[in-house]
Amino acid sequence: MYIKKLILKDYRNYDSLDISFDKNVNIIIGNNAQGKTNLIESLYVTSFGKSFRTNRDSELVKFDKDYAKIFIEAEKEYFDTSVEVLIKKDSKKAVKKDGVNVKKVSELLKNVLIVIFSPEDLKIVKEDPEKRRRFIDRELCQIKPLYYESLSNYKKTLLQRNMYLKEENIDRSIIDIWDTQLARYGARIIKIRKEFIDRISKYSSDIHSSITDEKEILHIEYNPNISFVEKCEDLEELFYDEIKKSYKNDIKMRTTTKGPHKDDISFFVNGINMRSFGSQGQQRTCALSLKLAELNLIKEETGENAILLLDDVMSELDVNRQRFLIKTLKNNQIFVTATDIEDRVIESFPNANIIKIEKGKLL
Repeated sequence: MYIKKLILKDYRNYDSLDISFDKNVNIIIGNNAQGKTNLIESLYVTSFGKSFRTNRDSELVKFDKDYAKIFIEAEKEYFDTSVEVLIKKDSKKAVKKDGVNVKKVSELLKNVLIVIFSPEDLKIVKEDPEKRRRFIDRELCQIKPLYYESLSNYKKTLLQRNMYLKEENIDRSIIDIWDTQLARYGARIIKIRKEFIDRISKYSSDIHSSITDEKEILHIEYNPNISFVEKCEDLEELFYDEIKKSYKNDIKMRTTTKGPHKDDISFFVNGINMRSFGSQGQQRTCALSLKLAELNLIKEETGENAILLLDDVMSELDVNRQRFLIKTLKNNQIFVTATDIEDRVIESFPNANIIKIEKGKLL
């Protein structure tokens, strides 16, 4: 699939924009703070219903304006689709897919398939577990609506339980209601995460082997906070038992200490833990392998080639990794942001559509 057209109105630093894209490579050039990332962020919003940079929708609206509008047209394998997002500063956003109002964000998922790769993603191996959980959630929410619903319900229940744990007088029977819900939703989350990591590990391993001329073998391991068993009913029961056992500790800590909100994943190259002992080059190769594996998994899951947003990441990769990235992306539409047109980038993308941005306007 690929995005054919984008229209913006009062979005971030854009008064208005009406632009068509190449189905293969689009390079967005401009100095810092001119609107390059704003442009690809707007594309991301049409896929996930939210930004990858902020949780506050009001920040997406141009200063002194009441609302912002994003509209895209995209071509998929067998049909075209359109998405319109209206973001109001003082109320919830309104979303339309193919001209029809979308009541829940989950209805928008699995429509416009986007993977983003930014300098922050290069840190995924060595940074804190929250970044790795965010990676898992972002991908699974896009391709599995059931996961999105389970995660949303889990987070709401977790928030309620944690707020109650801060009260002076705790009624254990009330806590038990939330424990039952956490076990139900949490078991689904853990089950789907385990299957996802097993699949992404296989794809990543093959890619990593190719990048390193078969000198290194990558293995990604899921580290659930709750003991894992295959059967979902047994997993739910096990979750419930473990969260009950943690009750006294939760009261002491005034927060929920057991559950998938504490999960992590580990990266091993030739059996060595990359977070603790990997070089920066090895860690970056792991991150690149992971991102390319996302594209493979989406293709297998949906039958569509996802769109890749490369936000100021090319300069962070050495020549060999750049070449591998480019070679791998022949079937995907890609958007590359850069502060200037480096010779090696142009050489890599000789037929690219060059888009120059200055102060939220096309040059």
